[in-house]
Amino acid sequence: MQDSFKHKGMRIKLIEQIREKGIVDEQVLQAIEKLPRHFFLESAFLEHAYQDKAFSIGEGQTISQPSTVAFQTELLNLTEGEKVLEIGTGSGYQACILLELGGLGKDN
Repeated sequence: MQDSFKHKGMRIKLIEQIREKGIVDEQVLQAIEKLPRHFFLESAFLEHAYQDKAFSIGEGQTISQPSTVAFQTELLNLTEGEKVLEIGTGSGYQACILLELGGLGKDN
């Protein structure tokens, strides 16, 4: 899978939407901007990857709405090296956001 300029542009627009919903933690926003959300969905659903909506990934699970991921992550107020137990990881998107913030530790 590729992370093209189109995908990066879509993430920038998504970040703008998330900011409008009150997310202010720049580290959280940078992690979301850096991480290609479309890598966590079937390639046929590219257009859905950067909408601020939850999306079904099968087996009754969803990849969470990006603003929800941002809100939950912002509330954690992580510092690098803190360990986080992520249960029910689903697609792994939230876990990867936490990893971007250094919240899973280097040895995990």
